[in-house]
Amino acid sequence: MYRNFKIVKIDAKYCNYLRNFDKKVSYNAGIKKLRPFIGVLFKINDIEYFAPLSSPKEKHKKLKNSLDLIKINNAKYGVINFNNMIPVTKENYELFDLNKKTDDKDERLRIVLMKKQLRWLNANKKLIYNKSKILYNLYKNNKLPLNIKDRCCNFLLLEEKCYIYNKNNLIYN
Repeated sequence: MYRNFKIVKIDAKYCNYLRNFDKKVSYNAGIKKLRPFIGVLFKINDIEYFAPLSSPKEKHKKLKNSLDLIKINNAKYGVINFNNMIPVTKENYELFDLNKKTDDKDERLRIVLMKKQLRWLNANKKLIYNKSKILYNLYKNNKLPLNIKDRCCNFLLLEEKCYIYNKNNLIYN
């Protein structure tokens, strides 16, 4: 049984921490608003995996679906970058409020896009769950083609760092 996905904001401090160990972790603050992530793709013990969503861009139309990327509705709604999925715990994220009322036109358009992405993703959840898990297992077992492995975050190292970060935050909070 596949659960419905959720779109979340991952704590920017947590992403910055992970980036100290792996530069492939997506930026999640600064000029842009917090990047949306989709998940839960799968769980390992108490760690959940989420992947960054990219909004539609012209270059996405030329890309092909691959082991580490899925075009959302033929790139009409953007892409999922499985190669940049990261491990998180419930303490590291919060849900996007997709029912939020706002006067900001850009924010309204962003919410509309995320709703469309989420509908498509939930309609294709078996494909998405399977693809993310296959990529993870191939990475873990060192069976990925080198060109794909080079694009991937170091999932195993990031899991270690996730445990350390959350253990330390529990101690100091």
